[in-house]
Amino acid sequence: MLKSLAAAASMLAILSGTAMAEPVKVGMITTLSGGGASLGVDTRDGFMLAVKQAGNEDLEVVIEDDQRKPDIAVQLADKMVQSDKVDVLTGIVWSNLAMAVVPSVTAQGKFYLSTNAAPSALAGKGCTPNYFSVSYQNDNLHEAAGAYAKDAGFKNSFILAPNYPAGKDSLAGFKRFYEGELAGEIYTKLGQTDYAAELAQIRASGADSIFFFLPGGMGISFLKQYADSGIDLPVVGPAFSFDQNILQAVGDAALGVKNTSQWNKDIDNETNKAFVESFQAEYDRLPSLYAAQGFDTANLLLSAMAKADVSDADAFRAALEEADFKSVRDKFKFGPNHHPIQDIYVREVVKEGDVYTNRIIGTALADRADAYAEECKM
Repeated sequence: MLKSLAAAASMLAILSGTAMAEPVKVGMITTLSGGGASLGVDTRDGFMLAVKQAGNEDLEVVIEDDQRKPDIAVQLADKMVQSDKVDVLTGIVWSNLAMAVVPSVTAQGKFYLSTNAAPSALAGKGCTPNYFSVSYQNDNLHEAAGAYAKDAGFKNSFILAPNYPAGKDSLAGFKRFYEGELAGEIYTKLGQTDYAAELAQIRASGADSIFFFLPGGMGISFLKQYADSGIDLPVVGPAFSFDQNILQAVGDAALGVKNTSQWNKDIDNETNKAFVESFQAEYDRLPSLYAAQGFDTANLLLSAMAKADVSDADAFRAALEEADFKSVRDKFKFGPNHHPIQDIYVREVVKEGDVYTNRIIGTALADRADAYAEECKM
């Protein structure tokens, strides 16, 4: 009797032209404690908002805190692959953690969809078919900052970033489009909170401007200390240093600063408007870049699930490559190395009522891919 019912169900699926989709299990490893917690919390909340709105009962999400530690991230990834039997992994914020996790899990046949970290090593020669960056390639926002600095006429910038893969990609990206001299170039310690020595170097350097990439609590510390230092130079940075959460902690010291991003809450499309409104309603705060990236990642995954079973890796990969979803960024497609081709904007920090936020004032780079795609031989 049971065999007859199974056969009938199978025949019904064939006759109706539809497939019996297999459930998809997602392992989200992100930073939910410590200095970078707000980035991971926003990543999680944006992703889970899209999941909730879709109401897809065939999608299960397992969430773990990596504590911003590579060894913890590796342990969690091993558990998710071997014990939890996840099909897809996502959520890592920090590039050093991504480099510790992504090559291993993709080598085991799992898909990795990056909500944020996208180091150059995974975009060029180290690219792999099952890895997709839904955010950007690490250099991109910094390239846009370099392009803005050039257009603004800065001739002698002082640049600094943390000493880890994303920091190195950051300064490489800035220099790729900035054509002036460098008054100084330094790498700070990841997680550093005291920038007295760096500010002294900036003061003595003769710089006409500053570019810095210091995400999370690092950016809060630097901006507050910069505001108190008496140094009066134009500041340029990527969105990570002027994120929605960072701005509330920094306050007036950030007003007027120009920064670059592939997303902002005022991008004029219906998907983005609905996302900003629903995120505020769900979490009682404005979304950040990290939340927007989490939201898009979930919707990319859902779009692939609607077209192919995750058990058919080739078909599922092809469905991901199509990127057939409505992005909060409006324009979105993947390049040949599974990294986005998209516009990157210049934003200005403003105050709307009692809330510090950003508004778009121009486009720094249109339809930007990345500098490493030609090295990718998938």
